[in-house]
Amino acid sequence: MNRLFLVIALIVSFGANAQEFNATVVVNAEQTGNPNLQVFKTLERSLTEFINNTKWTDVDYRTEERINCSFFVTIVGYDNDAFTATVQVQASRPVFGSNYSTTIFNVNDKQFSFNYLEFQPLNYNPNNFESNLISVVAFYLYTILGVDADTFEMNSGTSYYEEAKNIVGNAQSSNTLGWQREQNPNRFRLNDDLLSNTYEGYRKAMYTYHREGLDVMHNNLKEGKKTITEAMKSLEDVHNTRPNSYIMRVFFDAKADEIASVLSGGPSVNIAETIQILNKIAPTYGDNWKEIKF
Repeated sequence: MNRLFLVIALIVSFGANAQEFNATVVVNAEQTGNPNLQVFKTLERSLTEFINNTKWTDVDYRTEERINCSFFVTIVGYDNDAFTATVQVQASRPVFGSNYSTTIFNVNDKQFSFNYLEFQPLNYNPNNFESNLISVVAFYLYTILGVDADTFEMNSGTSYYEEAKNIVGNAQSSNTLGWQREQNPNRFRLNDDLLSNTYEGYRKAMYTYHREGLDVMHNNLKEGKKTITEAMKSLEDVHNTRPNSYIMRVFFDAKADEIASVLSGGPSVNIAETIQILNKIAPTYGDNWKEIKF
């Protein structure tokens, strides 16, 4: 009987201390002409373990609370230990009272060059720049933590964005692409925008859209839909201050398809003004807005 209690205690303890992410990593090397080299498979496995087995915060996440995310790395060239690549980073979170997961982050980073020796250990050091591979991945993980937190509580992601800012500062000394103020859009610009009061409407919209919009739809579909239209007004304020900003592109890369679907379905609400706002602030997604039925 005591042994049974010990097993149960271990299971509970493991669940209580689960790490933050449930990450999927894919390394695609088709463009190199040698996609089956073992180093690419090792890199994929090492990155998966690095993300999922590292403790990134002081918060104890239950297993079911882990953030689902993916890193799709496309290797376009390599020479010994030097790799040139792009990385598509996505993250999602569940919608309350449903089986639906909503995309909260979607970025395609085309400035992803790094050095990697097969089987080298991957460890994150918040005080130093260890490698561009580690820094880029860690930067996006802390950004995802911040975005995810912002969707549950207003502006609660700030500490994670600050950690990402620390990574930016350490990485800038490496003179590697993607970290410098002058290069735009890039990781510096994304982090700077997230922490800037100029773009507080973006963070407000993230909270309103998810916590007060999607999360209430299981109980009040019409009210949730109306609240999502209010979130678009917050984004309009951002656009009026800084038109064509990178942070707005990041938002709509994640949400455009979903917005069109949500506004087209369910109970009827007045969205004529919302359509005008969407065409004004995100005209490159015009095909999505044309699909909205109202």
